[in-house]
Amino acid sequence: MTVIDHNLTPEALDAFWMPFTANRDFRAHPRFIVAADGMYYTDSNGHRTLDGSAGLWCVNAGHKRQQINDAIAAQLEQLDFAHSFNSGHPLAFEFASRLIQHFPDPLNHVFFTNSGSESVDTALKIALACQKVRGEGSRTRLIGREKGYHGMGFGGLSVSGLVKNRNQFGPLLPGADHLRHTHDIKRNAFSRGLPPHGMELADDLQRLVDLHGADTIAAVIVEPVGGAGGVHLPPEGYLKRLREICDANGILLIFDEVITGFGRIGASCAANRFGVVPDMITTAKGITNATVPMGGVLVSDAIYDSFMSESAAGVELFHGYTYSGHPLACAAGLATLDIYESEGLFTRGLELNDHWMDSALALAELPNVIDVRCMGLICAVEMAPREGAPMQRGAEASKRCYESGVWLRNIGDILVSSPPLIISAEEISLIFNTMREAILVTG
Repeated sequence: MTVIDHNLTPEALDAFWMPFTANRDFRAHPRFIVAADGMYYTDSNGHRTLDGSAGLWCVNAGHKRQQINDAIAAQLEQLDFAHSFNSGHPLAFEFASRLIQHFPDPLNHVFFTNSGSESVDTALKIALACQKVRGEGSRTRLIGREKGYHGMGFGGLSVSGLVKNRNQFGPLLPGADHLRHTHDIKRNAFSRGLPPHGMELADDLQRLVDLHGADTIAAVIVEPVGGAGGVHLPPEGYLKRLREICDANGILLIFDEVITGFGRIGASCAANRFGVVPDMITTAKGITNATVPMGGVLVSDAIYDSFMSESAAGVELFHGYTYSGHPLACAAGLATLDIYESEGLFTRGLELNDHWMDSALALAELPNVIDVRCMGLICAVEMAPREGAPMQRGAEASKRCYESGVWLRNIGDILVSSPPLIISAEEISLIFNTMREAILVTG
């Protein structure tokens, strides 16, 4: 049995180059998470904290679900791995058939990936290839949105709109462009649910159509609810208007639901919650409750059929991954779906929505809080930056929350919460009471 050393020396910490981390700071003040169960993490100091972020928006059914663990172990005893290149194993087909039942018709086909970043790059490639198959190969331009996050692959990064994520890596893919963001504190601060103002911002897509020509644009990708950019809810009517402009101009619409999928906003996906059906949906994170890396792209009948009706024999789409539809991931995904269905977790965010929003919006009275954005079981509390020291308030408040027993992420001066969907009303109160105290002490 491997012995885990929780007292690693600073030199030993050099071997792992940590993602999205100030590695030198971590070496000076390391934090090791060594256990998790239900709603709680435990670190190497024995400190127990409520997981206010569901890991990274992904442990939607809570930690250490024995049903999922048992499914993975049983699958290992039968089949550890089989690839999906001109072959197959039953679980991938079973999982795909179960999965599509929770997404709107006609999104009836799944291309499996291993992460959200791979899902986004896959969807973008399918969009480009689909336009070519349809005889519209001039449609090579991909449109994202300012403040959007679509993973860290070259395709997803090209359509993302977070400057710090992009500026180390050069020009990225040529021809990508971006819609204006929808963040408008002046008009929409402290909205209860969807912001009332901003539907007209969707018309920025028409501006890009007029600028570049509809016949050059393959697809538009947006997060229905922005996540890593600071939790930005779509203005009322915004997504519907995007759908209309895409339809009028032959543009494919992609929803990046890596975060909003699997119950985060009170439905199986944002497309169902908002009643707007895109041509593709990207997923990951909650698909296996984060136990085994996996992602997927839900694809419409029209897109799938355009490839399957090709007269040329052979491979229809020259794309895929060694681990697409990995047996362990499929076993984990099926067990995760069983839990979501049997425990009603897809709609739990609706059941708790009033208490969640009441608790979040009560923080509007605090000094330095300039906005609260919340819906389902996702929330952002934005604080004004300190003069000459942006992001310090958020970092300090997040640290105080952790020390008080609630682990929240800060995105700059924004405190973000997106807990496991199994959370109780009492634990919701604990999150926001802890946040309140941390904000007051931080000043």
